[in-house]
Amino acid sequence: MALRRMTTITAGLTLTVLGLSACGGGASEAPAGDGQGSAGAGQKKEITIGYIPWDEDIAVTHLWERVLTDKGYTVTTKQLDVAPTFVGLAQGDIDLYLDGWLPVTHEDYWKKYGDKIEDVQTWYDNAKLTIAVPEYMTDVKSIADLKGKGNTFKGRIIGIEPGAGLTRVTKDAAMPKYGLDGEYQLVTSSTAAMLAELKKATDAKEPIVVTLWRPHWAYDKFPIRDLEDPEGAMGEAEQIKALGREGFGKDYPEVDAMLKKFTMDDKELGSLENLVLQENKDDPAKGVEEWLKEYPDFVTSLD
Repeated sequence: MALRRMTTITAGLTLTVLGLSACGGGASEAPAGDGQGSAGAGQKKEITIGYIPWDEDIAVTHLWERVLTDKGYTVTTKQLDVAPTFVGLAQGDIDLYLDGWLPVTHEDYWKKYGDKIEDVQTWYDNAKLTIAVPEYMTDVKSIADLKGKGNTFKGRIIGIEPGAGLTRVTKDAAMPKYGLDGEYQLVTSSTAAMLAELKKATDAKEPIVVTLWRPHWAYDKFPIRDLEDPEGAMGEAEQIKALGREGFGKDYPEVDAMLKKFTMDDKELGSLENLVLQENKDDPAKGVEEWLKEYPDFVTSLD
């Protein structure tokens, strides 16, 4: 999953939104932005949400599908890659996208299409690359504290995919910055393998250090915490934004107003991702239902 977090955007922008219909997976196939279903004062009641297969986007899209459906909207969700999602927003085929990472990750798309997209709301502001250890590793609080403790961790930092941006930043920036080269090996394989190692170690309360990123459900599921990064080697935090097509606020004033009150912290988002993607992976709507029971004031906070 983190493979795309910091990788250069190389997807060809020759894409068109023709792929939208081919990739659909939502509640209905009604066209977006056609003015149907008006319920007074120009308020459209049919809305298309585009989303990409990133954990936080899957989770919040299911959440907003539920919220808006309960408000009487007909919601269509479309899973796409990043590039056609931005193209769809710019061309008005998608009304809403909830996972715009700025200012870095989606910078190229924003430069190309931003003048045709509405920046509706920053709902999460702590998206970043991290190195993490279990809570019970009380003598390790900073990445700098890893130096000299290679034997404790068997000389390994458990990473993810070799081509991931997170792997590159850890290997080329953090490890040399904190003098960990030589003492530690960055072990790469896959995100799934890293999470399996993390589960095994935390179940046994054994030492482990992993590369990770926020937001991630692992922070809700496992007793882990980020190491401090006083040198800033892992980079600055980014914002995750709700983005609307041009005219979104005018066509959906109620949804626009709700989104402008929408924020999530690490605990809320980690819990939502865990319930939707892990605990109820075969029934994400049930995961949303369980999360709304944990946070009963969420919906009213949007009014």
